[in-house]
Amino acid sequence: MKKADDNRGSLLEKAANRLRNAPQNGPGRGSPSTQALQDSVNAAASPGQPPPLTVAQEVEAGPGGSAQVTVDLDGLKAQGYLTPYGERTQVAEEFRIIKRPILDNAFGRGASLVEQGNLIMVTSALPGEGKTYTAVNLAMTIAMEMDKTVLLVDADVGRARIHDLLKIPLGPGLIDLLTDPSLDVGAVMLRTNVPKLRVIPMGRHHPHSNELVASEAMRKLTHELATRYSDRVVIFDAPPVLPTSEAVVLAALMGQIVFVVEAERSLQGAVQDAIGLLNTSKPVGLVLNKSNQQGGGHGYYGSGYAHYGYHGATT
Repeated sequence: MKKADDNRGSLLEKAANRLRNAPQNGPGRGSPSTQALQDSVNAAASPGQPPPLTVAQEVEAGPGGSAQVTVDLDGLKAQGYLTPYGERTQVAEEFRIIKRPILDNAFGRGASLVEQGNLIMVTSALPGEGKTYTAVNLAMTIAMEMDKTVLLVDADVGRARIHDLLKIPLGPGLIDLLTDPSLDVGAVMLRTNVPKLRVIPMGRHHPHSNELVASEAMRKLTHELATRYSDRVVIFDAPPVLPTSEAVVLAALMGQIVFVVEAERSLQGAVQDAIGLLNTSKPVGLVLNKSNQQGGGHGYYGSGYAHYGYHGATT
């Protein structure tokens, strides 16, 4: 943020300070056996209702109707994005820290307090502050978990970028699902060469994208994505909040919001205005992107430092 704004006491720095002072969680548990995982799912299922599918079942079931695509991992790595190659970089470690409270909200002890906590929207106040970078890296780091899969959805209907970054087709995708009742999620969900990563691209452009995002079809789709697989995280790369209306509409359907702020660039007033438009009764995590407060970094993607904390957090 600009020094002239004197934001040292802002909620962003308080959240970052709280994160730095908090103890880090340990690594995730190893994957349970297929039978043990299914037993736990069956025990939690409502009587007379089929239990939701699991990661293990999906892997064993094969590709089904989903197309297979090859993500350009070398290209992503060259641009400073995370890949499943197991890098031990500063950025990789930071995103491991960022994902842990998100997964705890979705599946941990407090998960019952976060409705549809496995639906995560990534947004920012204005374009160009790093939300797509954050969404892709968050998806990659969660795909490295032993017992989770992640679905990355390009919901930035005005400025879709994920298909270009990953070098995959633009569609069919999300918009096609919302306009064609005959399409199933599996028809547009792309399996990738990252075993636990699935992608739904944006699909074709539509002049009434906001109305589609606010439609009953979208509500039904998000509910299906939240419940179809009991151990899947769904990340929506959403539009920025202030220039569009889609992000506010989409936020109402999410369980968690990750709000990206670019250090030395995002204005505190814009951030506060944007967050004020969101439903802050649900977890709103702040990612301070391109920060070099701990030294090093050149302020570019993959070279700076990301800090994570919750809106309203105090030291």
